Amino acid sequence: MQPLPPPEEAHRDGAEDSQWSRPECQVWTGTLLLGTCLLYSARVSMPVCAVSMSQDFGWNKKEAGIVLSSFFWGYCLTQVVGGHLGDRIGGEKVILLSASAWGVITAATPLLARLGSAHLVFMTFSRILTGLLQGVYFPALTSLLSQKVRESERAFTYSAVGAGSQFGTLVTGAVGSLLLDWCGWPSVFYFSGGLTLLWVCYVDRYLLSEKDLILALGVLAQGVPVSRHTKVPWRQLFRKPSVWAAIFSQLSSACSFFILLSWLPTFFEETFPSSKGWVFNVVPWLVAIPASLFSGFLSDHLINQGYRTIAVRKFMQVMGLGLSSVFALCLGHTSSFCKSVVFASASIGLQTFNHSGISVNIQDLAPSCAGFLFGVANTAGALAGERWAGLGCLLAAPALQGGHGTIEGPTVPDQWGGESAAHGAGPGQEPSHFPWCSLF
Repeated sequence: MQPLPPPEEAHRDGAEDSQWSRPECQVWTGTLLLGTCLLYSARVSMPVCAVSMSQDFGWNKKEAGIVLSSFFWGYCLTQVVGGHLGDRIGGEKVILLSASAWGVITAATPLLARLGSAHLVFMTFSRILTGLLQGVYFPALTSLLSQKVRESERAFTYSAVGAGSQFGTLVTGAVGSLLLDWCGWPSVFYFSGGLTLLWVCYVDRYLLSEKDLILALGVLAQGVPVSRHTKVPWRQLFRKPSVWAAIFSQLSSACSFFILLSWLPTFFEETFPSSKGWVFNVVPWLVAIPASLFSGFLSDHLINQGYRTIAVRKFMQVMGLGLSSVFALCLGHTSSFCKSVVFASASIGLQTFNHSGISVNIQDLAPSCAGFLFGVANTAGALAGERWAGLGCLLAAPALQGGHGTIEGPTVPDQWGGESAAHGAGPGQEPSHFPWCSLF
């Protein structure tokens, strides 16, 4: 009789059996990339339509800013919940259920706007609800990939899926502008919400079984904690310096990322008033897409070549936090528009290397509760990005103005701030004074 394997080996074999095969991983990567694209498509629909809606409903800048920033109010509240649910019932189920809800709300936004005379109240409520539903996406995604993707393929998978954020923003900005001119602002919401619901139908029909979804709904309704994982020692987990380093790294990096996201257009408009807006608003984010894919490919390639995972994660983090900050500093010390675009593109592009650094390292630290940990870290990052973007911009103003002119604080960053916080699922991008190296 064959001896029984040790419990540790049996648990490891069970985890490997539950991981996706190479064809399954490819299908899911493409599907989740499209899902992330649609997530951001629904997210930026309101900013694209804000001016037209303000004209129709008579909103002033303050009221429009309330609608835009209200997304963040809900977004920060469900990060931890989404990660915990992903660890419990499966990230793919959490993603599908939340996408169903935010797709319906997005498509129904034009109808909600005309329910009564309280347009501002209805739109603010819909944005808060959308933020609540989308807040679970990236923590649930982290939980899913930590359990289903092999460590040697995890970086490219996460980077490829994360590239959907830039792609979705650019596509919706371009297509949404055309729809806005041709069919009016309601068509933008119909477009993004309708595509999301089509994506949900595809995932439901071809990738998930009805039995799994019914079980997930039952768990959510009854609150029954079903999980094949053992109880997580939370107290011991939060005593580890690496966990707190991950949280502080996400917090500090998010601050710098949101500063660039919120104030970079203002920097170019004030410093180079005759420049074309589409260049500095589009080129850096176009560069970020291949940069994100390359970072994931490079990370997995180095691991497959025999380099230690810890060393690779450190290297990617140095690129994403250290080298990107060098280009960000150079941005404020040049009088050339072309050089400024190059520096901005390099900084934002290198920031995507964090997909293969801290974002994946959280999955390495605790695969069984990666969604929960990412939710905690991303909540801190989103809060910091929203609350400190204005303060950070004051501190960064001397570097940003670079002797070319004074940057005054317009009302735009207050509106962008709410939507910027919605990007808190993205990684941080600036070197931190915290000892992030202890993360490894």
